[in-house]
Amino acid sequence: DLLLLDEPASGLDPRARIELMEILKALQGMGKTIFISSHILAELAELCDSVTIIDRGQTKFSGTMRELRRVQNEHPVYRVRLAEGAGDLAIDLDGVAGLLAIEADQAHGDWKLTTDETVLPDTRSVMRLLLDRDVELVSFREDEVALNDAFMALTERGVRS
Repeated sequence: DLLLLDEPASGLDPRARIELMEILKALQGMGKTIFISSHILAELAELCDSVTIIDRGQTKFSGTMRELRRVQNEHPVYRVRLAEGAGDLAIDLDGVAGLLAIEADQAHGDWKLTTDETVLPDTRSVMRLLLDRDVELVSFREDEVALNDAFMALTERGVRS
């Protein structure tokens, strides 16, 4: 029922790492609890339901991935990609209650919507808002927290002796 792993991907080649993740996902799907201590955070992010970040013996965060996202972003953020020629999302959504900011993200070719969760409490409500505006969507997702970024933000820089 419980599997404890310390650096399970250490020394594995890329194929073995992928196969290890597949095995861990299968165990997770069977309802097994898997506790992993690892420094390879990017690989763990898609597997984790919850995370604890410890720095210099102090717990800096312990909770779900969703709660970690809230530590990183004060408000929920969504990424929206429109079909070509679908218009300007900022104009379509200008002044809509619950939207705190609408920014074009040129690097990713999408829009970043920052929301007030008291007005737009979940992904369904944000999606409904977009569909009600008859916006032609290519993709829609809640912004994911990068575990590496969260770790860097929550921990202290440098090494103490």
